[in-house]
Amino acid sequence: MSTGTRPSDKQLQARKAQSEADRKGEGKARAKKLQSEADSAAVTKHGD
Repeated sequence: MSTGTRPSDKQLQARKAQSEADRKGEGKARAKKLQSEADSAAVTKHGD
């Protein structure tokens, strides 16, 4: 994430899913998938 930019909605969803997975011990595969999608979107968006 660049300085001064807000995380994307995908990044926020991924962060929330990861937090829930860490607390509950379930949903880790979903959290990993969301994080991967968010990371891919960030690379595409900022890779210009």
